[in-house]
Amino acid sequence: MSRVARTTSPHARPLRATMPEAETRLWHQLRDRRLMGHKFRRQHSIGPFIADFACIAARLVIELDGSQHASATKADARRTALLASEGWTVIRFWNALVLTDMDNVLREIITHLPEQ
Repeated sequence: MSRVARTTSPHARPLRATMPEAETRLWHQLRDRRLMGHKFRRQHSIGPFIADFACIAARLVIELDGSQHASATKADARRTALLASEGWTVIRFWNALVLTDMDNVLREIITHLPEQ
């Protein structure tokens, strides 16, 4: 069993209701098993963190970073290290990339997913 237990965060629901445009667009591509049949969750609680998107079966976390993350690189690195120590793969994309180059974002995500 993972040491990073899934808990329901009271912050997850409001985050789902107010997703930035980049998250909304990526969610449209991931939801309803649209990407290679994999189930993704949005604003998913993993331990003390809320992942923007997570595929539980693939142990994959997708984080979208806006300008506020430019000054939070140490915190992001600690978070990524903790999740990696628990067997999660974390990939990050800048919001601007999602908005301008969705095809390459999806190709990168696919490289981290097992074939079904």
